[in-house]
Amino acid sequence: MSDIIQLLPDSVANQIAAGEVIQRPASVVKELTENAVDAKADSITINIKDAGRTLVQVIDNGTGMSDTDARLSFERHSTSKIRTADDLFAISTMGFRGEALASIAAIAHVELKTKQDNNETGTHIIIEGSKVVSQETTSCTKGTNFAVKNLFFNVPARRKFLKSNTTEFGHILSEFQRIVLAYPEIEFKLYHNDSEIYLLPKANIRQRIVAVFGKRINQNLITIESNTSIISVSGFIGKPEYARKKSGEQFFFINDRFMRSAYFNKAIINAYDQILQPETVPSYFLYFDANPSTIDVNIHPTKTEIKFEDQQAIWQILHSAVKQALGKNNIVPSIDFNQEQGFDIPVLSKDTDIRNPQIEIDPTFNPFEHKKPTNQNPKSSAISLEKENLVNWDKLYDGFEKENQQSNDFSFISIGNSQQTITDQSISDKYFHFKNKYILIPIKSGLMIIDQKRAHERILFEKFLQTLSSESAVTQKSLYPKTIELDTKDHALLMEINHDLKTLGFDIDDFGGNSIIINGMPVDSGNQEPEQIIDKFLNEYLTKEVDAKIQAKEKIAKSLAKATAISSNQHLNNEEMWEMVDLLFACQNPNYSPFGKLIVSIITTDELEKRFN
Repeated sequence: MSDIIQLLPDSVANQIAAGEVIQRPASVVKELTENAVDAKADSITINIKDAGRTLVQVIDNGTGMSDTDARLSFERHSTSKIRTADDLFAISTMGFRGEALASIAAIAHVELKTKQDNNETGTHIIIEGSKVVSQETTSCTKGTNFAVKNLFFNVPARRKFLKSNTTEFGHILSEFQRIVLAYPEIEFKLYHNDSEIYLLPKANIRQRIVAVFGKRINQNLITIESNTSIISVSGFIGKPEYARKKSGEQFFFINDRFMRSAYFNKAIINAYDQILQPETVPSYFLYFDANPSTIDVNIHPTKTEIKFEDQQAIWQILHSAVKQALGKNNIVPSIDFNQEQGFDIPVLSKDTDIRNPQIEIDPTFNPFEHKKPTNQNPKSSAISLEKENLVNWDKLYDGFEKENQQSNDFSFISIGNSQQTITDQSISDKYFHFKNKYILIPIKSGLMIIDQKRAHERILFEKFLQTLSSESAVTQKSLYPKTIELDTKDHALLMEINHDLKTLGFDIDDFGGNSIIINGMPVDSGNQEPEQIIDKFLNEYLTKEVDAKIQAKEKIAKSLAKATAISSNQHLNNEEMWEMVDLLFACQNPNYSPFGKLIVSIITTDELEKRFN
């Protein structure tokens, strides 16, 4: 039998390895920008075209490279950061594996211009798919200029699976934010399709956070600082009243390196216990400083997962620091000594005569002495007690019918104008509202239960989808237009899909500086504030990735239906429940929400009767 195992060609091996490091255009931005930081640049410019598909260019004024280093930098595992395995436990730079440039060169057209400060000329290298096309001397400024073009040109399957430009640029913005927040002392510029997205001058951490996320976040920040022998924690946490359903303002940094940690995130959420609205997450920008020998950053290709030597102790330190910061700002619950039912604390002076408290005792008290029986007839006493209990039992039902009609937990409602009682009227004409969440309808086969929020989502989804197709939405104009400041990612997304939003009834104009003006809202948006609807919509839209263009309208309809539907604890009156059920069963698919969750459930009469057997 012939041998079947063989070595892969370098070109194929490089493309496979590139898949671990370069997953999308954002990966290129991350790797090249981190290299610029390691090159001690204090000004970095990033140019993006077509969300990175066509071009990712990173220009820095760092130390630059010599002719030899420039050529060698594209070889796999070539690095200036480490020399021995022991260096892996004392890493102070962003990159160190020597894989990034080799991975990028394997799946793109790369052009490099670089010059060191003490050299008169620089080096110009062109590489296509790991193959060096040319290398020559050139005239250029100090630093490095990387231009990565036609990403995944030789791996069409990878290019095909890239998401929409909106999604891919969103990932680029996320990577960009993680780096600029770690290095506020560096000037950063970001351009997309020749439009300025960010122009961030050198600043302190708070100024950089405000520059990235907008002025609105400034009033939300609470300073946090804790220094221990294990780790130091500094930065900012958000006030609970500004917590949002949309994540994206949660950042951990360890020794100026962004990291992910669900474990430490839980420490923060626990510290906010009982002071957050349900399903909201607070902002935080936390910077850890630890001895490099106590952490391991080499456990994941993207270097965003960090292993700590004593993570349980750090969890406690972080939790305590957040609690302390909240307490200092009077955010955690505290005793209110100004309340009327409070107690007085006596004020003592030097002349106050302090006396021992007087305690009154009964010297004749005997705990073993039984009370003398009364002359009352035990039988008559029992009869009297029974009559008293009957009276109390009757009181239990006083006003029951009235309360039952008004109860929010379980309200009994007649349909139509009929005022007949349940014995006179058909049982099918009665609806029950349970826990302000479910609509209960007696039917011939048993009891139908409808989730009101999911039902409303289905109704709105099909209505929005029809509106997008017919472009016949009605806009409710605002008497006073509202200006809302968004972060860069949300603003870019909203402007890209603004045409479809106008079709749905939104009247939104770009105000500049990542701000928008809302002149009108869809008539179906309810009584929610425009800012709240936009926030919910963006959160839902960003978390649901859809590739096919034909599904873009459906994605918008789903996200808007989720954002504008009634809440699970909203009380519905007679007419509202009747209309809800009527509209639901006029839908094409009344049984499931747009997100595939069950809307209608039926408990059969047999199931009910079995419970009483």
